[in-house]
Amino acid sequence: MTMDGRVAQLVNAARQAQQAGRLDEAAQLMEQALALAPDDPRILNALGTIRLGLGQPQAAHGLFTRAAAADPGEPILWLNVARACRDMGDHGGEQEALDRVLAIDARHFVALIRKGHLAERRGEDSRAAALYGRAAAVAPPETQLPAELAALLAHGRDFASARQSAFGAVIDTAMAEAMQDRPPAETRRVRAAIDRMLGRRQIYANDCAAMHVPFLPADEFFDRSHFPWLDELETAAPAVRAELQDLLAHGDTGFAPYVQFPSGYPESKWSELDHSKRWSAYFLWRHGKRVDEHCARCPQTAALLDRLPLADHAGRAPTVFFSLLHPRTRIPPHTGVTNARSIVHLALIVPEGCGFRVGGETRQWVEGEAFVFDDTIEHEAWNDSDQLRAVLILDTWNPHIRADERALINHFFAAADTSGMDPFPEEH
Repeated sequence: MTMDGRVAQLVNAARQAQQAGRLDEAAQLMEQALALAPDDPRILNALGTIRLGLGQPQAAHGLFTRAAAADPGEPILWLNVARACRDMGDHGGEQEALDRVLAIDARHFVALIRKGHLAERRGEDSRAAALYGRAAAVAPPETQLPAELAALLAHGRDFASARQSAFGAVIDTAMAEAMQDRPPAETRRVRAAIDRMLGRRQIYANDCAAMHVPFLPADEFFDRSHFPWLDELETAAPAVRAELQDLLAHGDTGFAPYVQFPSGYPESKWSELDHSKRWSAYFLWRHGKRVDEHCARCPQTAALLDRLPLADHAGRAPTVFFSLLHPRTRIPPHTGVTNARSIVHLALIVPEGCGFRVGGETRQWVEGEAFVFDDTIEHEAWNDSDQLRAVLILDTWNPHIRADERALINHFFAAADTSGMDPFPEEH
């Protein structure tokens, strides 16, 4: 029998003894194999594993270190060095070995989770939370993890979450005095920035289907001070609501499904609402054209609209309509056409169980009150009640666009329309 054959025979016999729980016998057999192949990293590693099982971490550490020196690019060998160091209570050696793994693969899950656990044991809570977070971001499905690692991952997530909550409470207390006498408009951006850093919210960007005007603030809900005419709109809310209720009472045929795709349109998130009156609209203005018949049915609302600074993109805006969201209906997250405009909601009929989210902020409609938002930031709406929800929706210019810029934008759209090569044919 050749030496290689004898080594293989000894290794196989050692593994069988190890599996049967005869660790002393396994160690003796693997020592004999190592004597014949003293630099084989596989044998060194296997014998080190047996020595760990026998409660001999120092002996195991020497074997793992030799194995890693023989094959320094193999992460498992450095993980085993770290494991031996952990059993020896050698924090510095454990960290050095884990760093060797991460130098080979910066996204190595086991090294990250073990390094997080090491930081926690050393009382480095902030560092531990960050490492646990990095490990969770690259973790395989828990069903693919050994029980020990799955438990450590669950612990790491809980640890990081608790640490983040505790840190958030400290920051909230520290910031409370600095913010308490300031109006919400002055603190809103800083609050959002802090919440983003603490993982309590996302920051959303504009996603425009058509014209995207760059360099504008991507503001989810615009500050009310930009729209002093909202007071007039809200004062008229009872009259507007009365005209809507009259339309509903008489079953006006002007209400139509808001979502209407041509036949054969592929399945999408809108399919459930396609040609469904669960989300219905009654247009007073549509794509810059006044719907005279509908305005005649709502004379006070129409007169109000004539006094408001609506968007005026020729052939495109304004658009004004009563929006009906029927019971147990949700409008999926979506984005709009252009951030050149802002969208106004005047709440008219709002039962309990309704809500509206724009980006990272959720608001409730309050009957008789209005708010303005950027619909090119992801938004969604829901009516989880058993009653109808109704709002008046209209569009106005984005308040951050100057009058001279508005004129140039309208000039562009006019040129696009007269060219016969409309770049946004589905917009209007």
